[in-house]
Amino acid sequence: MSAFPRYAIYYAPRPASDLWLFGSTLLGYDAYTASSAPFPADALQTAPDWRELSADPRKYGFHATLKAPLSLADGKTEAELVAACAAFAAKARPIPVIRPIVDAISGFLAVIPAGISTPLQQLAADCVRDFDAFRGPLTAADRERRSPELLTARQREYLDRWGYPYVMEEFRFHMTLTGRLDEARRGQVLEMLRTQLAQLRLEALPIDRIALFRQDASDSRFGIIGSWQLQSH
Repeated sequence: MSAFPRYAIYYAPRPASDLWLFGSTLLGYDAYTASSAPFPADALQTAPDWRELSADPRKYGFHATLKAPLSLADGKTEAELVAACAAFAAKARPIPVIRPIVDAISGFLAVIPAGISTPLQQLAADCVRDFDAFRGPLTAADRERRSPELLTARQREYLDRWGYPYVMEEFRFHMTLTGRLDEARRGQVLEMLRTQLAQLRLEALPIDRIALFRQDASDSRFGIIGSWQLQSH
């Protein structure tokens, strides 16, 4: 099984921003402060079992995966990973800008881009490559947990090469808000989440930050231990 602590490089909105408050209150957890947050009244009115519906993503905090959770490779340290995050952020690059919407993805509900963003795909691919030296080997148990028999041939190849199947062409930016919902429940919850996001009047969202998350034990939530503004061209 995975060794702890585990680390992940995610996109997370700026702390105290409208989008961060939107996501962290819906999940009931603020990963910047590692503290619980009260659920919005609308969520509880729409789904009295909202705590259960949002339990899976709550463990990770509100985020979009750029480099999936990893245990450190032998000889690598947290301080070195922090320094690598700072160096990555300092490298000038095109800053992706998306129009955020809420929709279903693989049965769960998430904030996703309204359309494909080539700079965003490139940012994610750069994270996968640039931080891979910090990733310890994929264990047999962790590989099995990904249900490789259900993956495509390319996804299995990526799982074995990068430790995660949904990278490169398979990457889909998403900021998860619920666990998997059956179709009977999905419509009403989706309408509520779309209404909440629309209230932010967020037509353009720059993906201009990375954050380093850490999980200390298998039953612990991920918390943010550093965040960096990306430098633009």
